[in-house]
Amino acid sequence: MADRTRSSIEIAAAPGEVLDVIAAFEDYPEWAEQVKACSVLTEDGDGWADQVEFTLDAGAIKDQYVLEYDWAVAEDGTGVISWHLVRASLLKGLTGSYTLEAVGAGARVTYDLEVDLTIPMIGMLKRKAEKLIIDAALSELKKRVEG
Repeated sequence: MADRTRSSIEIAAAPGEVLDVIAAFEDYPEWAEQVKACSVLTEDGDGWADQVEFTLDAGAIKDQYVLEYDWAVAEDGTGVISWHLVRASLLKGLTGSYTLEAVGAGARVTYDLEVDLTIPMIGMLKRKAEKLIIDAALSELKKRVEG
């Protein structure tokens, strides 16, 4: 199994508030710079998104893909939101997770990501790209929640 890339950030909001922003997929194009379109395809019985389609434009990497989500979260918003790739054009694999923890009056969000492309890429460059994606996603999430 390939190495995963991980990073964390603290956000001045309760985990439940962070969870609400993560779960509002239709709003992603407003705050996630590389996401150009996003729509929920299916929901589970609890109203959580099950499958979500994304249109991504990250410069050299442009793709339309579907992710399937698993929501292992508590009432207070703590827990893990994980996903895996269902289908895509350029991406061969995409798995990841947000882990939400209460820290004082705020939240710590840890983002894990593993990307596998249909085109070959040197491991070091792939991990650097994953790190850039994670850092951008976390900083944009923080701005959206705290803004």
